[in-house]
Amino acid sequence: MKVDAGVQRLLLDLADSDAEINRLEHRRKNLPENAEIAEQEKAIDAARDDLVRAEISAEDLSREYRRIESEVTGMANREAKDSKQLAAGGLAPKALSELQHELAGLGRRRAVFEDELLTLMEQQEAVEAERDRAAATISHLEEKVADARVRRDESLATIEEDMTRAREKRDTLAGEIDADLLAVYDKQRANGRIGAGLLRARRCGACRMELDRGTIASISAALSDEVIRCEECGAILVRTAESGI
Repeated sequence: MKVDAGVQRLLLDLADSDAEINRLEHRRKNLPENAEIAEQEKAIDAARDDLVRAEISAEDLSREYRRIESEVTGMANREAKDSKQLAAGGLAPKALSELQHELAGLGRRRAVFEDELLTLMEQQEAVEAERDRAAATISHLEEKVADARVRRDESLATIEEDMTRAREKRDTLAGEIDADLLAVYDKQRANGRIGAGLLRARRCGACRMELDRGTIASISAALSDEVIRCEECGAILVRTAESGI
């Protein structure tokens, strides 16, 4: 294939544009803000689990507190009733002894339950503190996620602007290149390889492989409009004044 050397050199600019487009696509897929958002959302999930556990514990403690409080109230009422009966007098010695014994037992049991209530209150305070911490953590992390999303969207907008310019530049360059040459270049890229590279210092600018002396001699002997392909990677080798041949 023969194509004007000046047109061949446009392939280097086209390859630069394609490299820029690839770089922008990589940036778009690997924005640090996305990793930050994923990390914070994972932390939010953990904090929500902590919050749910704290709420369940608070509910259990509250239910237990009400149960014991009801027991204490019942004992206090019974103590009041027994004390009133005791104060009224007129009881037989055996009944009096039994009533006094019952009052003493009620007092001891009520004291135990009241101690349990104090312990439950302390546990409730600790659980409420855990719940508040979890809620505060969630709020803080949600703010960080919102901020990261704003920054991500700003980065995406910038990338899209750069991508639009890069694609417009590529389209302009592609329109100036011989159709058959462009087809060879695009087919090379479709195979996942670099389409063209500068031949410099006996190396292919696409795959960076050093060419042997025989290949260099063959390229040197070729006319400037002859399209040369790298035997290693298949890229179009573009010759310029930097090629040294």
